[in-house]
Amino acid sequence: MPRTGRLTGAATLLAAISVLATACTGQSGNAATDDPKKDVTLSFWHGWSAPSEVKAIEENIARFEKAHPNIKIKVTGNMTDDKINQALRAGGDGAPDVVSSFTTDSVGKFCNSGAFADLNPFLEKSGVDKTKVFPKTLLEYTQFNGNQCTLPLLNDAYGLVYNKTAFAAAGITEPPRTWSRFTEVAQKLTKPKGDSYEQVGLMPTFHGYETKPTRLAAQWGATYFGPDGKAGLAKDPAFAQMLTAQKDLVEKLGGYERLERFRTTFGDEWSAEHPFHRGQVAMQIDGEWRAAMAKDAGVGFEIGTAPLPVPDDRADDYGKGYLSGTIMGIASVSTKQNAAWELVKYMTTDTGAVVAFANAIHNVPSTLAALDSPDLQLTPEFKTFVDIARHPKSSTTPAQADGGTYQLTFEDFAYEVEKGAVPDITAGLAEVDRQIDTDIAKAK
Repeated sequence: MPRTGRLTGAATLLAAISVLATACTGQSGNAATDDPKKDVTLSFWHGWSAPSEVKAIEENIARFEKAHPNIKIKVTGNMTDDKINQALRAGGDGAPDVVSSFTTDSVGKFCNSGAFADLNPFLEKSGVDKTKVFPKTLLEYTQFNGNQCTLPLLNDAYGLVYNKTAFAAAGITEPPRTWSRFTEVAQKLTKPKGDSYEQVGLMPTFHGYETKPTRLAAQWGATYFGPDGKAGLAKDPAFAQMLTAQKDLVEKLGGYERLERFRTTFGDEWSAEHPFHRGQVAMQIDGEWRAAMAKDAGVGFEIGTAPLPVPDDRADDYGKGYLSGTIMGIASVSTKQNAAWELVKYMTTDTGAVVAFANAIHNVPSTLAALDSPDLQLTPEFKTFVDIARHPKSSTTPAQADGGTYQLTFEDFAYEVEKGAVPDITAGLAEVDRQIDTDIAKAK
């Protein structure tokens, strides 16, 4: 699961990674010459910090070391992308051999800069057909221009988590499937209190944790780039339609200023004080982890999950959602890449390892075999997100040479739209397109 909004992580990463291309002089693919059967110690850096997640990583590593007694793993957790990139720039003994990151938005940068080694040669010599191992959408966000510089390590699917007890009290019998019904339900569940709220049906503003423009754009089937590679947000009516619908929902729930004042009373996203846990919001756009976290927080209501609603004219698409996840790669500066590949291959492609890790941290498995495994622990709430991950029309944001910068540009524009500061959304999106094309050209 993400520890911060993925775009926030991408923003801190972009400046640091931009200089990596000149520093990455390590081996890659078939050029790796180390013997993975010799005794070796690998340095593995990851971003998890919660005790249960760190324990799950350690258990996976212990299973790997038992199967590969000649390879020892030195694990370092709670590593930010800034720390990772500083170490990769410096190289030497202080740099990691294997890295796991939550920042899928910057895969294009990882690949384009040469920070991580291309894994295609490793996959080929191991006889691993990635198209038969991983879902298509996950391969889309782990490679760039044919360079498979990362592989998926579990998967995040985004849907709707809701308070079934509040639904029943309001006479609502099922989660909304279309946007018009979603708007009605959100209004019905909202309880004003003076100039604030006792409860809001949904926190619809784009600062509301996982309520991001990219999550909603996926429900409209939005396409960010045209066949020529140029940004096409103004040309695809899906973007303007989504922004208009979201702004309308903001107004119907009391307006931007009132909602934002209420939002400032919310607790931390990753704590028991989350507003969904406390009954301050009745519906939450979130990932597969939220239901389990709410139960751990001891909420006094019944929890339901469902896919996010779709536009009324796309009702047949219901069930899809936005996908992202954690990624894993081999540092280009590593001199132990063949041994490092054994670890990456195990953690990302071994069905038992993937399922055990998914069960331990409540994330969606990232391989086709793991999704079908009878060992996968499927509560009704969690199954919703597994089904979203399987849906043929679920989508992600495409990798680009500027990493997540184009998404930040779109998100900043969306903030202005919901405030009512954009008189002409289509004209504004044309400006967004020009900025995105400029940033990508500079990155290349």
